[in-house]
Amino acid sequence: MSRSEDIERIVVAAQVLTRIAAVETRNEAPAAQWRTLNILRAEGPLRLGTLASLSRITQPGMTRLVAQLADAGLVTRASDPDDSRATVVEVTTDGLRALDAWLVQLRDALEPMFDDLDDDDWAALSRVATILSERTSSRVEVAR
Repeated sequence: MSRSEDIERIVVAAQVLTRIAAVETRNEAPAAQWRTLNILRAEGPLRLGTLASLSRITQPGMTRLVAQLADAGLVTRASDPDDSRATVVEVTTDGLRALDAWLVQLRDALEPMFDDLDDDDWAALSRVATILSERTSSRVEVAR
């Protein structure tokens, strides 16, 4: 198998894990909510358009999602000090708590799938997780 095929398999498997997690956690919140909160945690406050782009949602869709998140107290919205026509979105402490709780729920739901792995397999997964985290953490370029 080629390296590019291995990368493809990792991406596809990650997408499947995401779908399994949604079913197993029985969490009613849309995946876009968690993705958006995670982006805001990692990147800090962002303009609505930038957030939509990073979350791969249309700007009108992000406007609706941010309104729902703001109503739930998970984000705040403010005018951009550099351009009063633009909105800046920031995750709240409650939003961070909700995201952390969901991540625990996610881990707890998926962990049984991996209970039968031996130490060598765990070491391999741990190494893959480290490599992927390192390679992806510096790849998000934000136009602020």
